[in-house]
Amino acid sequence: MFTRLFTCLGVALLAVAVARPSLAQQLPAPQGAPSERRIAPAKRIAAAPVIDGVLDDSAWQDAPVINGFVQADPFEGMPASEDTEVRVVYDATAVYIGVRLLDRDPSQIVTTDTRRDSDLARQDSFQMVFDTFHDLQNGFVFGTNSAGIEYDAQIRNLGEPNADWDSSWEVRTHIGDGEWVAEFRVPLRTLRYAAPPQRWGVNFRRHMPRARETSYWSPLQRIWGINRLSAAGQLSGLELPAPRNLKILPYVVGSANRDFSQRRPTSTNGDWGLDAKVGVTPSLNLDLSYNTDFAQVEVDTQQINLSRANIRFPEKRGFFLENSGLFRVGLGNELDLFFTRRIGINESGGLVPVVGGGRLSGRVGSVNVGVLNMQTDSVGINPGNNFTTARLSQEFGNRSNLGAIFVNKQATGDLAPSDDWNRTFGVDGALGLGDQVTVNGFLARTQTPGLTGREHAYNVNFGFQDDRHRALVEYGVTGEDFNPEVGFLQRTGGYRRIRMGLWETLRQDKIRSWGFREFLPHAWFRRHDRLDGGGLDAAEVHIDYYWDWENGTFLSTGLMGSWEGFESPFLIYPGVIIPPGEHGGYRFETELYSDRRKPVFGRVMWDVGRFLTGNQNSPTFQVTLRKSGNFTLDTTWEHRNITLPQGNFRTNLGNMRVTYNFTPLIFVQSLLQYNDRTERFSTNLRFHWLDTAATGLFLVYNDTESMDGLGPVNRAFVVKYVRQFDLFN
Repeated sequence: MFTRLFTCLGVALLAVAVARPSLAQQLPAPQGAPSERRIAPAKRIAAAPVIDGVLDDSAWQDAPVINGFVQADPFEGMPASEDTEVRVVYDATAVYIGVRLLDRDPSQIVTTDTRRDSDLARQDSFQMVFDTFHDLQNGFVFGTNSAGIEYDAQIRNLGEPNADWDSSWEVRTHIGDGEWVAEFRVPLRTLRYAAPPQRWGVNFRRHMPRARETSYWSPLQRIWGINRLSAAGQLSGLELPAPRNLKILPYVVGSANRDFSQRRPTSTNGDWGLDAKVGVTPSLNLDLSYNTDFAQVEVDTQQINLSRANIRFPEKRGFFLENSGLFRVGLGNELDLFFTRRIGINESGGLVPVVGGGRLSGRVGSVNVGVLNMQTDSVGINPGNNFTTARLSQEFGNRSNLGAIFVNKQATGDLAPSDDWNRTFGVDGALGLGDQVTVNGFLARTQTPGLTGREHAYNVNFGFQDDRHRALVEYGVTGEDFNPEVGFLQRTGGYRRIRMGLWETLRQDKIRSWGFREFLPHAWFRRHDRLDGGGLDAAEVHIDYYWDWENGTFLSTGLMGSWEGFESPFLIYPGVIIPPGEHGGYRFETELYSDRRKPVFGRVMWDVGRFLTGNQNSPTFQVTLRKSGNFTLDTTWEHRNITLPQGNFRTNLGNMRVTYNFTPLIFVQSLLQYNDRTERFSTNLRFHWLDTAATGLFLVYNDTESMDGLGPVNRAFVVKYVRQFDLFN
């Protein structure tokens, strides 16, 4: 079986290699090597501008103009088709950025969403990144669209921007004759930076979806994004004082809840709590929380799991999302040494009261520091737990870094037995070789009372990427008793893991003459083997071709393969048991997207072929409707038809998300979900009237109905109000 698998992988890689010489010459490379790093001047001002989206204040009149944007896409290295002018000024309290985005036809501006932190990738937008310690790996991103939304994100170790980070700042926009304007005010206490004289890394990004054009002030290759801080320019002329930062965020909450499954009457409850943000130094912040509450957070999008692997649901709670990248060590969705959903959420998804805690994060000298401690309360016979995480890391030149992490979970209180604890130790690092090669990995060990087997895990990754090619090879081992109880482990039981892959991007004149923007053939293979010669645990092969049309249509056609090795019978569905042995095979998968810039967008995915001991025929349909960036209706239906010798079954999973944005800070959203595996229909309604980031008025209604008997299971209504008091503003 695996001889054929490797043969298919080899054929795909050979096809990519053979195709390359027959294609026309690449487009010109971008200008601006690191040795020619661009300099953007910032000017100190005496009077702050009024943030109104009009650059008529005296502060802007003599400010140096930053321009000369260069395309990364579609014509890499060519001047941007429309000019963009940026001005940066500052005073003792904030940095101000004024932007003029020239546009020959403002009627063609695309706005797909007007809600705070909405995705800017497919709408006219402007973003900037500040590498405030100039370590070339970490930064703060701020952006907006023509409607004036607030988008902010954090970058850690050159990773993708994490838009879950929220901070307090402001922006106003205005669409005029032949341009649109954005005016930003970013308070110094929102950022962390070193003592003067400061030298920041900086870059600016403009996206114009009508031409699918992306341009940067500091030129980048198309394969990189704004997170490529090693290629950013520099912001000069800064002499920023140390900001004083003390914010108190008290909240009050009231709720009404009725549990119909237990035939209980409606219960009501009122409570209060508070958070605090304290600037210890300009580069170190302390976040405190008492009686932590997350009532306003959207519920999880349901999934149906037909495998032995654990499902990872994303963290959505604001307190844990802030600076989360600092604590991230592992393989993401496969293995994570610290996963904050283990705090305050039990294994069945139920909430556990969080008494409170704190997080100290930032820099001490050149070292990144993060310490988090949280305490949960006891529930019934289950004791409370104390969670402690400590993290240190340091960046070095050329995308290299080294770090260590410690995680501890300890049961507390009278109900806690003496052996109810768990610890994780880990080190991780990355080594950049030239501009194209990166080697990274981690080594970890856990300690759990009663476990005596191998409690270690490690992984090494070798990656290569240039403007046309990307390749990786990974190898790792996870011991059978490796048990990060405050982390995430997709597969348990111990295994050796190998992964390899190759991606090719073809974007030559010949490809474009066929109506395509690019063609992306790729192949990868992953296999998990049980330790000590125990045989196959799981394996996957993926051979795919992406076709990207200039008009925004996208098609993926691929040959997939998956295999599972069962040591014991596996109950996959009520009455359907998979016998021991190795089961699986190849299947065909295709996915078609229409133009996602349009008011109506559709997606169809079809998965047909082998599934364990039998076959599957599994379509997924998605339709999205938009109107003026204010109204969005997004609905998805996933159907799986499984035919096995042990029995046939079908599953259906549907959801519909409807959003109406009154302003960028006021919106109402509903999430309707249907799951025939649990025979439940659920509704989550949320109204948010934001003041600043994560503060304001929140109304939430949750309703779960049983489809077996058409009766209610649970209904709850929550009102929450959070107010921010900025004591130094």
